[in-house]
Amino acid sequence: MLIVHVHIQVKPACVDDFVRATAENARSSLQEEGIARFDLIQSQDDPTTFILMEAYRTPEAPALHKETAHFRTWFEAVDSMMAGPRRAVRYHSRVPGDAGWG
Repeated sequence: MLIVHVHIQVKPACVDDFVRATAENARSSLQEEGIARFDLIQSQDDPTTFILMEAYRTPEAPALHKETAHFRTWFEAVDSMMAGPRRAVRYHSRVPGDAGWG
């Protein structure tokens, strides 16, 4: 499993629209064969701070995800809502192991 945390800072006036667009992208992303999990997490201390927690079944799955129509639609919708560039950090799953992701 490849776990990616995408750190995103959103402009304060755009939080609700960002959540709506990202929730739709997450629902569509979960239909992809290569995605085991796709979560949108919002900071309790700063509601403009988000993390996308993405769990991919293969190393190729992130690139395939970025080729989908729903990703392109999401990115076009939210790009101007971001207060700065996204930052992605990649991780390996240790517990659960790969079989534990369903």
